[in-house]
Amino acid sequence: MSGPAEIGLSQSPVPPVTADDLDLAVRLAVDTLRAAPPAAWEEKAGSLEWDCWETVEHLSDDLFAYAAQLGPRTPPLDGEVPFVWERRRPGGPANAIHADRGAGPAGLLQVLEASGALLVAMVRTASPHTRAHHVFGVSDPEGFAAMGIVETLVHTHDLAEGLGLGWSPPGDLCARVLARLFPHAPSSTAPWPTLLWATGRAELPGHPRLTTWRWDGTPRASRCTAPDPAP
Repeated sequence: MSGPAEIGLSQSPVPPVTADDLDLAVRLAVDTLRAAPPAAWEEKAGSLEWDCWETVEHLSDDLFAYAAQLGPRTPPLDGEVPFVWERRRPGGPANAIHADRGAGPAGLLQVLEASGALLVAMVRTASPHTRAHHVFGVSDPEGFAAMGIVETLVHTHDLAEGLGLGWSPPGDLCARVLARLFPHAPSSTAPWPTLLWATGRAELPGHPRLTTWRWDGTPRASRCTAPDPAP
């Protein structure tokens, strides 16, 4: 799982985010989580208010929902595909996807793997010109792949804290999603700590921990490039 995390973000050009990147992120997460002690799944996931089981359900739901947004022949641009999202307890995540607890942690991780595979398939097959709604703005297949990777990497960080596992995803993967979704993040720091900072989970030197954050999922082609400052 370890990667060139010491590589900063200043390298250019940064390649686009792909379905293969998403597939790798989900595979690394599932492989890591399989090592969790069975009794640890009821522990809180890092700084979240959800336990580790609920957090995997939430992550699975994110991946499923992103795939669903890209699925219709004419994807919605002003709202989500209207599945029913519901909480199993007050304060728990509102999901359309819930795992059968009788299937145990192995079944839970199978749900995660299957949900990730749905999004991987949609990113591979959708036209790059496809646009679909997200609460942070209309995005394209590359954007939804990047969102799925961020959800996977960051929530696996939360889970690793709760489950007592090590987790250090590849730095080049983190760099690609930072360039796609957080283009204004610091460029002189290592990608994985920078991604944790950008999602409100860590401090960086000279950059306090964020209390609010969001990504920019808009397609690259539609972004306005700020003019260089006058000399």
